[in-house]
Amino acid sequence: MDVKNYETVFILTPVLSEAQMKDAVEKFKKILLDNSIEIVHEDSWGLRKLAYPIAHKNTGFYQLFEFKAPPTFISTLETEYRRDEKILRFLTTALDKHAVDYNDRKRKGLIGRKANPNAAEAKPEREPRRTERESNRTERERPRTEREPRTERKEAQA
Repeated sequence: MDVKNYETVFILTPVLSEAQMKDAVEKFKKILLDNSIEIVHEDSWGLRKLAYPIAHKNTGFYQLFEFKAPPTFISTLETEYRRDEKILRFLTTALDKHAVDYNDRKRKGLIGRKANPNAAEAKPEREPRRTERESNRTERERPRTEREPRTERKEAQA
């Protein structure tokens, strides 16, 4: 079978207790493991504010799974998501080789907030570029003088 890399994120309803939330996550993890799916990475993003209300809820528990599976399995997983009332939303995406490489590097700390501070020091520091806005700032800071009143022009009659 052809195996591809996938990433799925689902949002659980915020009214769940901590134990209920963990049970729901374990349920979907068990579905993956029962189908001999290799879980590459698992991450809980915790309780986060939603971009817009879903089913009159403004927050939700986010959970991420990155796994390797045959394409036929995705419909089975998404069917389970739809059947579970605890799931507000879910999104499953296929990862290309660049996304897999990016996720690996991010987990190793080479990308993102946890990036290695020594790697940043290896790059030579450049002087900050002055933008046009900054160079014009000195002109704006000068005191303005009042303009002379306009004089009306008399049109020449032909």
